[in-house]
Amino acid sequence: MNKVILLIPHYNNPLGLMASVASIEASEALDVVIVDDGSINERINETAINSAFKSTGKITYIYLENNEGVESALNHGLDYIVKTNLYHFIARLDCGDTCIGKRFEIQEKFLVENSEIKLVGSNAIAVDPKGNFLYKTLLPEKNQKIKNKMFTNNMFLHPTVMFAENIIAIVGKYPTNYKAAEDYAFFFKIVKEFKTANLPEFLLQYEINPSGISFSKRKVQVWSRIRIIKDNFYLGFWPVYGIIKNLILYILPHSIIQKIKRLKE
Repeated sequence: MNKVILLIPHYNNPLGLMASVASIEASEALDVVIVDDGSINERINETAINSAFKSTGKITYIYLENNEGVESALNHGLDYIVKTNLYHFIARLDCGDTCIGKRFEIQEKFLVENSEIKLVGSNAIAVDPKGNFLYKTLLPEKNQKIKNKMFTNNMFLHPTVMFAENIIAIVGKYPTNYKAAEDYAFFFKIVKEFKTANLPEFLLQYEINPSGISFSKRKVQVWSRIRIIKDNFYLGFWPVYGIIKNLILYILPHSIIQKIKRLKE
């Protein structure tokens, strides 16, 4: 019985879903749950997806009647996973993003060997929709640095994470009142309760898409981030710095932010 289950939300992106599932190495041992968030353009081709999945495990499909939003789709997936009571760890992946190497084996081994840590992410390589290199992430690895810097931005790249299933009973599911920043709010709850980490390895290639949430809902996302920082605020350097930084980001065009990220490479 596999101890890891991978949660993938899907909405009108069958080619991206295929690429993501196909990127999982055959040597990996994990199950997958795909939550379709009321897609209207094209139904998932389950036969093709199952054929692309070479790992030791099974795929479960959940179909929502209406488009409820990614946070709701993720919560439906968590409900299913918790109800099965079969898995120790939950991993994440988004349609179009692809795994590098034995990502899930590496993360599972890390969490088993470091049982005090309940969530682990990794670095990633960002590309454009044509696969052209944009930049690499350089995320903090240690718990205290992550806790501090969470007041400035999300210190986890959502599709790279794996976390212990049993923390859901304590922190709950993805909040639905922080639009376009449900992952940041969710991880903030985890960071406040448990130790976390990021691996230095690059275990994911992810796509920066102009039609994605970071572009089309950037101001909504940054404003939600400011609200999350405010809701967790205390009088100290990092919370104050985080509020100021995000107010500046709220004003700046996203194109300038992307150029700054490239200059860091």
